[in-house]
Amino acid sequence: MAITNRASQRGYSLLEALAALAVIAVVTGITVLSTQTMLPNAKANSATDQLLYQLRSARETAIAHRCEVQVQFTGTNILTLTQIWVTGVPPAPVTTNLQGSMQYTLEGLPDLPGPYNFGNAGAIEFEGIVGGPPLMKFTTNGSFIDAGGTYVNGTVFLGVPGNTGTARAISILGATGRVREYHWTGGANGAWSE
Repeated sequence: MAITNRASQRGYSLLEALAALAVIAVVTGITVLSTQTMLPNAKANSATDQLLYQLRSARETAIAHRCEVQVQFTGTNILTLTQIWVTGVPPAPVTTNLQGSMQYTLEGLPDLPGPYNFGNAGAIEFEGIVGGPPLMKFTTNGSFIDAGGTYVNGTVFLGVPGNTGTARAISILGATGRVREYHWTGGANGAWSE
């Protein structure tokens, strides 16, 4: 008869295996929940960066190429930039669609903090006009004006409709053409932060 040494037998008990599975389930749950929060924010940041890049590039193009660049916000998520040349044939307009589910939307949030609170009657508001004047453009000195040559200050609000955690805003200061980005901090005491 063989005598077995229980001390030399190795393995996990059922209780230890269940405890390990419980830890794995908790870690997986936390990861899934944080991914559901982080993914929309990442998409919002990407779309905002895309719009910010296009507007800043339009201003730089106007200065560098000594031409005006018309800016048009159309539909719920389209930006069109058109170079206006005095002579020659200008390049074709550049049209950009916001990435992901991002749209021009306000979501009932307050206006930006002063001195960049240019109005929030609509998702796009320049000089108190929802949607902005019919013609807005960057000039050769970088300023942002309307068809009459008046400086145009305004804000574009964007986000995923129904998700204030993705709310972003971009303001343009007419006299300098400076383009600034803001994001909503969320929560009950949320605020716009640069």
